Amino acid sequence: MPESTDRFCKRLDEIFLWKIMSSIPQAVKWIGGINGFLELIDQRLLPGKFTKLHCHSVEQLYQAIKILAVRGAPAIGVAAAYGPILALQELADNSSLEQGLIAVNQSCEYLGSARPTAVNLFWALDRIQRKAQNIAVNSTANLRKFREDILAEAHAIYREDVEMCRKIGENGENFIKDGFGVLTHCNAGALATAGQGTALSIMFEASNRGKRFKVYADETRPLLQGARLTAWELKQAGIDVTVICDNMAGWLMKQGKINAVITGADRIAANGDTANKIGTYSLSILAKEHGIPFYIAAPSSTFDLSIESGAEIPIEQRAPDEIMTIAGTKFIPDGVSVYNPAFDVTPAQNITAIITEKGVIGKPNTERILKHLKPRTT
Repeated sequence: MPESTDRFCKRLDEIFLWKIMSSIPQAVKWIGGINGFLELIDQRLLPGKFTKLHCHSVEQLYQAIKILAVRGAPAIGVAAAYGPILALQELADNSSLEQGLIAVNQSCEYLGSARPTAVNLFWALDRIQRKAQNIAVNSTANLRKFREDILAEAHAIYREDVEMCRKIGENGENFIKDGFGVLTHCNAGALATAGQGTALSIMFEASNRGKRFKVYADETRPLLQGARLTAWELKQAGIDVTVICDNMAGWLMKQGKINAVITGADRIAANGDTANKIGTYSLSILAKEHGIPFYIAAPSSTFDLSIESGAEIPIEQRAPDEIMTIAGTKFIPDGVSVYNPAFDVTPAQNITAIITEKGVIGKPNTERILKHLKPRTT
């Protein structure tokens, strides 16, 4: 392709990305310099009410993650990366680098306890800790410079997530054809990341290339992220979307209305077993039964090679109230038990391919995943 044409195509992609990102406000945004604060969209209130939270302390950020004001594995990781900056703001300007390192480590340990399943949270915090340790050991910088360097690392994590989202979309858009019906579960769009999403990025990119298709969004009980968030994002982007109850997916597949299932992920084991929002496992079985391809879209930071299989992935248990009440109204009788796991695990053999910013892993297994994630040499 001639260089001038290539530049033109890239510019078109940039314009489309701007269009998407301007229609969907940033879920996570740092305001100001080293004395700034973290701005989050309170996703609990969407789409009925658009409210932003301002986190000025680690405790406020922890609470925002815990109560799902900010959610989605990549977005949680990006938000948490800014937590140590908030912790460092509490130190006096004449504090030592050692005191700064202690503040970073303590804040990372604290934030890491907010939610156990999404590995991007720990990936981002570990990266910040390594950066802080390297500065403290190999530098004579003062605390101000230390703060600036930690903030720069958090910004780098943010920018990389934006780029990873774009590449996931580019690598996966060819799996959506004209006239397709695409099923997705929970929310894996701009609200769940720093960029244009993971699973939804594929849909945005397919739409950008002129493809016309229909998206079916599972409502995603009990917190309705599909009905509230995914449908809102797709509507903003002008993509045809229909919300269905979670228990309708199998019947739509039987009717031939679903040609592909695409979801995000919160943690992927070394063998390809994938944790995602509760209900994903059931969809993978239904898709397999009906001969429908089932795709996972996630950045490479979602892989956890320290665990061999999904059996080792910790599954977060949420409060019973999330199931017992809707819009403040209780509808389960007193004395009745509630079981509320936030995630389930889809076995690798049910997954057609995993789409990352590096490319596509078809029929994922341990060997293929290791090869995919291995740093490329030139």
